[in-house]
Amino acid sequence: MTIFNETTLQGKHVLITGATGGIGYQTAITVAEMGAKVTITGRQEEKLKQLEQVLKEKNTQTEVFSYVADLAEPTEQQALIEQAQLTFGPITHLVNSAGAFADDKVEDLTQAQLEHTMYLNYTIPILLTQQVFPAMKKMNTGAIVNVSSLSGLRGTFGGTAYCGSKFALIGFTQSFALEAIQHGVRVNAVCPGFVETEMAYTAMRKKGIRANRSFEEQYEVSRQGLPSGHITTPKEVANTIAFLLTDAAKNIVGESVKISGGAVMR
Repeated sequence: MTIFNETTLQGKHVLITGATGGIGYQTAITVAEMGAKVTITGRQEEKLKQLEQVLKEKNTQTEVFSYVADLAEPTEQQALIEQAQLTFGPITHLVNSAGAFADDKVEDLTQAQLEHTMYLNYTIPILLTQQVFPAMKKMNTGAIVNVSSLSGLRGTFGGTAYCGSKFALIGFTQSFALEAIQHGVRVNAVCPGFVETEMAYTAMRKKGIRANRSFEEQYEVSRQGLPSGHITTPKEVANTIAFLLTDAAKNIVGESVKISGGAVMR
């Protein structure tokens, strides 16, 4: 099959959380170009509307539903799913892209910070999955992609909360994949390193401060430290997510696909 064409995901309903972030934003564009009906959500109403307009400008036939929601609120999680399904029918594909960065040493980490990071990066993807899985199970088809990180595969300085949450997300991915595949639903994760997004830039700035480097200096150190010499773009991550959503990835189950530029191999 030709993977990236305008009919690959035709008839599918893809829900993308964190659509106002760099990876979620580009993923929405990519899957819409592949023919999917797209529900996008995030907390930034203006950016969400901007994305909706971008999708419609690229293709006037694109079916897109945007819904502003703070997924930290359980009632808004439920309302999102209900409104999405009323608009486009059962959700057949879920991309858990929403998340938050944290960078605190253990001695500085508060319980509130720890619980907040774990809730956003780990608990919410599970709660959303619980709500969309019954319909997928009934249809005996579907795909879920969790956006984890290389920080979900190895620890980093100051990464107790963030790495812990992303490691946990990998654990969920692998465990639920074994349950879901019995009903024709594939569950996988993508694990990018630094990506050209504001979240990554924030991480680079903090890393630079610790090393007494400017952001520009730290960016170059990070780039040159990759065997590829290339910082991953949101489009490259989106392409990987989109591939995992297609039938071309039919036997990829419970995997954590690294996008590391050769920095992490195992």
